[in-house]
Amino acid sequence: MNESSNNTVYPDAPASKTLSQFIVERDDLFTYIGMHLLCAGESISTAESVTSGFIQFSFSQIKDASQFYRGGMTVYTLEEKVSLLKVDQDEAYYCDCVSSNIAETMALNVAKIYKTDWSIAITGYATPVEKSGGKLFAYFSIAYHGKILISEKLDLLCGTESVNAQLYYTDSILKCLRLELGKQKLPDH
Repeated sequence: MNESSNNTVYPDAPASKTLSQFIVERDDLFTYIGMHLLCAGESISTAESVTSGFIQFSFSQIKDASQFYRGGMTVYTLEEKVSLLKVDQDEAYYCDCVSSNIAETMALNVAKIYKTDWSIAITGYATPVEKSGGKLFAYFSIAYHGKILISEKLDLLCGTESVNAQLYYTDSILKCLRLELGKQKLPDH
C-alpha cells in the first residue's frame, strides 16, 4: 500500500511549549491547509491514537473548518480499532496496534466512515513502554481518494515529554499534509 516509507528522527527532544504557543506558531500552516481544502472543495477526516485528539483540535483552529473538516475519532484500544476502523485483530494484537499497516488501514477506513476526500491516521507511543522497547515512535498515513499517499514512521528521543511528543507528531503530520496538498492541482475558478 505505501508509496513512501521514510523514518524521520528528531535529534533533540522538543522544547517545552504550551498548546497555545503551538497553535500561534502554526497559523500559516493552518491557513494554507484550510484555504487549499476550501478552494479544492474537498473534505478531510482523522483517526488518532497516540496524539489523542491534537490533530482534531488543530483542524478546529482553522478558519471555516466546518466547511471541510468532517470529523475524527480517537481510538486507543485494540477493540475500538478493530470494531470501528476494521483493523485486523490478529495483526493489531501482535504489534500492539502500532505499525504502518495499522495506520494505513485506519486512514482508509476513517475516510469511508466520514466520506471524505482526505484522511489522516496515527498510532504509536508518546511514552516509553515495554511493548515499544522503551522507544518513542509513531506511524502515520495520509490518504487521498482511497489511496495511501504517504505512510511514515516518526522517531523521537526517549527523553521527550509525552505532550511534546504528541505535539511533534501532530506538527510533522500537518506539515506532510501541506506538502501533499501542494502536489494537488486546484480547480480553476
